[in-house]
Amino acid sequence: MRLIAHLHPLSSYCQKLTIGLRELGVPFETRTPDLMDPDARAAYAALWPTAKIPLLQHGERVVPETSIQLEYAQRLAPDGARLIPAEAEAALEARLMDRLFDAYVMTPMQAFVADILRPEAERDPRALPDARATLAMSYAMLDGRLAGRTWAAGDAFTIADCAAAPALFYSGVVAPWPKTLATLDAYFERLLTRPSVRQALAEAQPFFDMYPFRDSMPDRFRRGDFGAA
Repeated sequence: MRLIAHLHPLSSYCQKLTIGLRELGVPFETRTPDLMDPDARAAYAALWPTAKIPLLQHGERVVPETSIQLEYAQRLAPDGARLIPAEAEAALEARLMDRLFDAYVMTPMQAFVADILRPEAERDPRALPDARATLAMSYAMLDGRLAGRTWAAGDAFTIADCAAAPALFYSGVVAPWPKTLATLDAYFERLLTRPSVRQALAEAQPFFDMYPFRDSMPDRFRRGDFGAA
């Protein structure tokens, strides 16, 4: 029984999911729901009422929310592959870093996209200043926590790194971190060397024209070069 991932390759949370599934070595097929079509959206919402992507489907079981999806997929991983460490303290750190990247990088990053897609009269004048402030705080915090680590939670690539890669990829476009945060900067470049990350970004690259901040992307990303700077 094969996993079905309902997603769009441009979405940061969808990239988090596909990075994790490939790290676990769990086979999956993808489907892209047409959420602009009322009938297709209604059919998709029948699977899960929020009608958000990504959504994981395994037979009759539907699994929402990326962190839960990856924990579920870990049960199916061959050869004992893990994204959440078996040791309790290491698992807590991986889960913490996962939440930090989701809540304090991914969420404020998405505020920029949400704001520009609204009609100008409906934009919130506080949204972007607040998002910038949150990202500045987050970058500094992460730079400190990442010190001495290869990956987000330590020596092993975990669920936290699955969250970090797309979060930092897009947040670095809308609100770049200062290069003085050398630990964070080096960590992001290490993420770009990971085959699962490179594949997720390569799958997104054909859709970059749909991204409202495409012109702010570094040239190397627009041309599909996800190697080191």
